[in-house]
Amino acid sequence: MSRLLSAYRLGELTLKNRVVMPPMCMYKADIDACVNDFHLAHYAARAIGGVGLIIVEATAVEPRGRISMHDLGLWDDAHIAGHAALVKQCHAYGAKAAVQLAHAGRKSTCAVSIPVAPSALAFSPNAPFQRPHALSLDEIAEIQARFVQAALRAEKAGYDMVELHAAHGYLLFEFLSPLTNARIDAYGGSFEKRCTMVCEIVQAILQATRLGLIVRLSAEEWVQGGWTIRDSEALAQKLASIGVSMIHVSAGGNHEIQPLMPNLVPLYQAAYAKEIRSKASIPTIAVGLITRAEEGEMLLEEGFCDLVAYGRELLRNPNFLFYAAKAQGETSLIEPSYLRAF
Repeated sequence: MSRLLSAYRLGELTLKNRVVMPPMCMYKADIDACVNDFHLAHYAARAIGGVGLIIVEATAVEPRGRISMHDLGLWDDAHIAGHAALVKQCHAYGAKAAVQLAHAGRKSTCAVSIPVAPSALAFSPNAPFQRPHALSLDEIAEIQARFVQAALRAEKAGYDMVELHAAHGYLLFEFLSPLTNARIDAYGGSFEKRCTMVCEIVQAILQATRLGLIVRLSAEEWVQGGWTIRDSEALAQKLASIGVSMIHVSAGGNHEIQPLMPNLVPLYQAAYAKEIRSKASIPTIAVGLITRAEEGEMLLEEGFCDLVAYGRELLRNPNFLFYAAKAQGETSLIEPSYLRAF
């Protein structure tokens, strides 16, 4: 049987297959940051299409943590009902649902607030980016509490897991990188101290909820002197020992110019997932211009990862999995109402 289409056990959670819809910002929320009809239709379509795990787009833990004014939020109890409706639709068609809890940090483009960061270093001198405010220790504690509160709301909404966004140059990755974290206190300086913010939030969420926890990392920063795959492996080992279920492996995003960025070819980030999986002994999700079922099968067979994320491909084709099932002769996996088309 196809490995891509086979069930996968992750802690107490069983996914019906190994296809993941990764978080992709849709920028469709109104200023209230609530789930609306677009989100319900968008995610339900992928659940009907048979995706095993749907990870809802970057969802801000506070208003100034939005990437844009059209991001989803979970900083208020008023957001719970919409997320609960979204989860209910995903579950109705057999998908498990996670939500990515995020804080944009210095990459926020919300003009109504000043962005925050570990240090007062701007992402870009150009609009719409602004010079961020360097967080105080009290403000760090407040943001950590907001992540935990958002996770509790996610649990109330019925999500199966949460994903902590510590990639792509947003706030938590800004703490990890020696190029964006110039602090000299408990949250900056050495590798250990730069990892403190992420590790403390992880521990607090795991203590406060019963949800499984995925962490998304940028495996490489693609800038000389920045965060490397060796750093990612060491942090992944720490996270595994704390109780993180899985690492969702991406790369880059912390700088406007990335001189060490590789060519954007199919599977260009998959080797990072294999390195982390091997060295840290933790399950991984591979990403990076993966478009074909055959590619996912190869990644699983050769030990690159445990789950495969199809991002842009699932935007283009919500029924991607049905085509994979047809090719494998496993038409019983196709939604019966759509079977006549295959």
